[in-house]
Amino acid sequence: MARSLIALTTLGLLLAPPAIAQDAAPKGVAKADAAATELPPLSADRTVRQSAMIGGKTIGYQATVGTILVRDAKGKTIGQVVYTAYVVPGRDPSRPVTFAFNGGPGASSVYLNLGAIGPKRVQFGAEGDAPSDPAIARDNPESWLDFTDLVFIDPIGTGFSRSLVDEAETKKAFYANEPDVKYLSRIVYDWLVKAERLRSPKYLVGESYGGYRAPRLAYELQSQLGVGISGIVMVSPYLDPAATGDGTALSPLPWMIDLPSMAAGHLERQGRLTPAAMAQVEAYVRGPYATDLLNGRSDPAAAARMAAKVAELTGLDPALVRRMGGRIDSRTYLREIRRDDGKIGSVYDSNVTAWDPFPFAPQQRSNDPILDSLIAPTTSAMVDFITREVGWKTDARYNALSYAVNAAWDRGTLDDSPVTDLRKAVANDPKMGVLIVHGWGDLSCPYFASRLIVDQMPAYGQAERVRLAIYPGGHMFYSRGASAAAFKTDARALYRR
Repeated sequence: MARSLIALTTLGLLLAPPAIAQDAAPKGVAKADAAATELPPLSADRTVRQSAMIGGKTIGYQATVGTILVRDAKGKTIGQVVYTAYVVPGRDPSRPVTFAFNGGPGASSVYLNLGAIGPKRVQFGAEGDAPSDPAIARDNPESWLDFTDLVFIDPIGTGFSRSLVDEAETKKAFYANEPDVKYLSRIVYDWLVKAERLRSPKYLVGESYGGYRAPRLAYELQSQLGVGISGIVMVSPYLDPAATGDGTALSPLPWMIDLPSMAAGHLERQGRLTPAAMAQVEAYVRGPYATDLLNGRSDPAAAARMAAKVAELTGLDPALVRRMGGRIDSRTYLREIRRDDGKIGSVYDSNVTAWDPFPFAPQQRSNDPILDSLIAPTTSAMVDFITREVGWKTDARYNALSYAVNAAWDRGTLDDSPVTDLRKAVANDPKMGVLIVHGWGDLSCPYFASRLIVDQMPAYGQAERVRLAIYPGGHMFYSRGASAAAFKTDARALYRR
């Protein structure tokens, strides 16, 4: 999940690997803390054999739902992280293993799991999808399981993962940028030890705030835990908090970053969205638009020029654009572009819409169309898979998307950028590759921010060590079949480096 949910390093947690048990709870879980006795017990690790048609072939695999314990510096168990792993058995150590994280903060990994790269998928996040749609997971032809094993990790407070300490200690230990990176890095390490996969090539995939996590996890693993990462994939990443401000500062970047995605939404509605058309939009934003923004009132003609061009690019009423000085925020765009239809667009994909329940209110009074439609199918499908198919039983609640975690999160300072760790991790390892992917129409984590960031990075002695790819769609572009297929092709190329 992304910037709208985000309202959007160094506590050293010592983590111990759990005991591996199939018929009893992991040792230490039941007596970990007094708080744990008040929580429904979690099941022992469970593994089942399944298969799926992926890339035209039937792939057999083992699906495991398991728990890894989080311990503090004194050895006290303070949390339980639940993961879902899909492993193709009988492969040699050269088979890669990929660890996947979603964002929020407060999102479980279900969106990448059942939406993008796992062996099964449930439809969500596209125009016409509804909360009442059957939550039936079907084979995912675009799963990555035909070229990598997959481990989906739910951070504390999401999925079935949970803290075993009080609210104050939970916030300190888990709900902040720094400790988040520390304990999740150790979870990756502990899984590798538990599964005896330290010899395998290792990859990280993170979506949205997970894209903020991924480069920082890679550098932490590389420099502190002795685990080299072969590649990083960042899906619709939240990479630069400082760049995506509220538009009141001197920098023109907030307006520049959003405008191309607004233009992409308009072009798609007209059936004219192409890379060539977007290249022209980007050229205008980098050049005349940025210049006119910086000139401000020193150039009396600048406002008129901007208003005319921005109205043309976005499809908004020219009078509205003039009143706003050519500076269009995403909320205005999403509401005004659909006002005549009585609908409102999603910040995750402006062309995914819902009826506006309060069309005459001065401001939007409803939640995001995609957020409100995806929690039901993903939660139902994931809980059904875990409890019925795998047989991992618990009475605990599954949190696909936790607003409580998001509200409790300590976001640090605006100069806290994962790009610093990304640069260092890539510089340290000449064999590491990076793929950053976006949907053209995403206004929660606009692609143009990543475009500007990549253009400012060193070449590292090799063409496209850090590559950017953009597909039709929005934040969850993978909900569209063609975009999911293109994404898989680009990811496979990274793994074959």
